[in-house]
Amino acid sequence: MGFGKFHAFVLAYSGMAKISEAMEMMLLSFVGQSVQAEWELSAQAESLITSVVFLGMLVGAYAWGIVSDNYGRRQEHFLKCLFLIMDLSYPFLLLYRVGFNFTAIVTGGAGLLSAFAPNYLSLIVLRFMVGVGLGGGPVLGSWFLEFIPAPNRGTWMVMFSAFWTVGTIMEASLAWAVMPAFGWRWLLALSSLPSFALLLFYPVTLESPRYLCMKGRIADAVHVLETMARVNRVSLPSGRLVSGHRTELHEMGDSSETAQLVANKKNNTGDLASKSEIGGLNAILKLLSPNLIRSTLLLWTVFLGHAFLYYGLVLLTSELNHGNRICGSDEGAEVTTTAHINDENLYRNVFITSFGEVPGLLLSAAIVDKMGRKLSMSSMLYISCLCIAPLMFTQTEALTTVFLFGARVCISASFTVLHIYAPEIYPTAVRATGVGFASSVARFGGILCPLVAVGLVHACHQTAAILIFITVMLVSGIAVSYFPLETSGRKLSDHIAA
Repeated sequence: MGFGKFHAFVLAYSGMAKISEAMEMMLLSFVGQSVQAEWELSAQAESLITSVVFLGMLVGAYAWGIVSDNYGRRQEHFLKCLFLIMDLSYPFLLLYRVGFNFTAIVTGGAGLLSAFAPNYLSLIVLRFMVGVGLGGGPVLGSWFLEFIPAPNRGTWMVMFSAFWTVGTIMEASLAWAVMPAFGWRWLLALSSLPSFALLLFYPVTLESPRYLCMKGRIADAVHVLETMARVNRVSLPSGRLVSGHRTELHEMGDSSETAQLVANKKNNTGDLASKSEIGGLNAILKLLSPNLIRSTLLLWTVFLGHAFLYYGLVLLTSELNHGNRICGSDEGAEVTTTAHINDENLYRNVFITSFGEVPGLLLSAAIVDKMGRKLSMSSMLYISCLCIAPLMFTQTEALTTVFLFGARVCISASFTVLHIYAPEIYPTAVRATGVGFASSVARFGGILCPLVAVGLVHACHQTAAILIFITVMLVSGIAVSYFPLETSGRKLSDHIAA
């Protein structure tokens, strides 16, 4: 069916979620320091405001990945699953159709309530809940991936990632406009609004037909395909849609991109759905099975490294100049944090480095299919080492911004390619679970990076902080080179090998 109006809607809906996630993450580089100044917090307490969001995402990414592979990419049965686990009475199951709205409500609601937090503890709890909601973000990537055709899949996934860049620039602009005049509470409130926009269009979203086939729900899959064809104004091939063939992981390159169309073949939908169930320990065992263990462990390593680097660079943009001002001042600790918060150079510098993601996107789009996923990621990681190395020594504010801009270009390009590669390497049966687990592991990088980007810099150990960033870049680049598969041009696999 190519890429038509239906796919454009799927892209736009997924993109709204990406914008919402980016805005909630980017505001961390502003809010922490503002709250520290208002409530007179320590550097460790400021770091926890950022780390607790990633802790929530750690929980959310794990849970939402499993729910998505068991109950659908749209997650319309999440509350049903939740209430079954809690063994509540049957009437409460009527609430299950809240579905994906649940993640939007959690993210937006907790984000909005954060603006009214009366004290530090309540703010920490609410930001944790925001993280839990944001943990559902990777599921939308899998949902979008399963709708688009293989030949230009890399390009469209880059377009999907572009919405993150839009969100980061929107948040930097919003902070520049709001923070100096109105403070951090207004920024938190306004940044939560995009999450609620997802609620408006959820009723017209459709389940992934690839997922439906995997579950044996052939009639539902056909209905979705017919809707896609009607919106795109094309015709479906004649025949009967069937599913149930198993594709070995090592045959991924030869697997069919769409379900095979043949006539008069029956499917045992009950058995197929039963074999497809993913959850808990069973999910971990599948991801660590002989066919997937190498990919899984390397993917976890690279996700952790990229999260540490990306969010660390975001924090460094504001923290380095602040640290240089404190450590290089004759007054030392007497330099006030308030002066830093009200310094418009902070918002300008974050705004400039956020634009580094635009050339990063263009670069990833240019090389992801031509150079391949693995070479694209590793080369960007190694170049980022060269960009950030001069920051081991104190630089002027302008040079610091330039070097961070270059590093942001490379890391955003590499991270974009990684988000394309991750769902491609897994079969449909565990795609969202695998990406969800990898995203969960990545949150450890987000939890740790404030300790380096904030803690060490505030303690005047800038050289040590930058050396840690360079080490993580090198380790991540080496890990990428050991990935077993190059997925560029390959078609998606549907099942785990027996």
